[in-house]
Amino acid sequence: MQLWVGLGNPGAKYARNRHNIGFMALDRIAADHGFSPWRRKFNGQVSDGRLGNARITLLKPETFMNLSGQSVAAALGFFKLAPDALTVFHDELDLAPGKIRLKSGGGHAGHNGLRSIHAHCGEAYGRVRIGIGHPGNKAQVSNYVLADFAKAEAEGLDDMLRGMSEGAAKLADGDGPGFLNAVALRLNPPRAGTKPETPPIAPLKPAAQPETSAPPGSKLRQLLEKFSK
Repeated sequence: MQLWVGLGNPGAKYARNRHNIGFMALDRIAADHGFSPWRRKFNGQVSDGRLGNARITLLKPETFMNLSGQSVAAALGFFKLAPDALTVFHDELDLAPGKIRLKSGGGHAGHNGLRSIHAHCGEAYGRVRIGIGHPGNKAQVSNYVLADFAKAEAEGLDDMLRGMSEGAAKLADGDGPGFLNAVALRLNPPRAGTKPETPPIAPLKPAAQPETSAPPGSKLRQLLEKFSK
């Protein structure tokens, strides 16, 4: 069994914020793969389902971002799971929009949701780092992450969410490169009408003429030439 956690803030006010991309990812996976209806548990919203051979519980903490670790720790304790069974989907300022990276263990890089999970569960868990870009000024970060995605970003955002959903079974199976490839194919699909190149067909060689020691002009030579045509 695995626990997948999406980070965000509860309520309609925050639903389309950049900071809520983790919630959006889990919502898309649950909808596309026939997971159970969301229900309240562990101070959050929970949905259950399967991806390939893996049983997955999805969790969206409703403790607000800075206290996410409380909800995550409660779920891990209930299911008796170690942190290595945990994967957290979260926004990443240090990655450009549309870029996704996987990480296991390590620091929280100042992300308040990860900081809380570190405090309650340790750092030995997996992360899906979802790029939202950086505003360019540290003083603007709070307003930036708590702002909605711009309309111009809508198409790319939808493609990224669809790609994560399409690659979810790969991620559940431990195939990180397969998961990232599914996202890449959705964001940068092959050009329509392109076909793989085929090598040119070599020209046929003329049939070899039978060798003979018969002298030119002889009847034997004439017969050989007649039946070799």
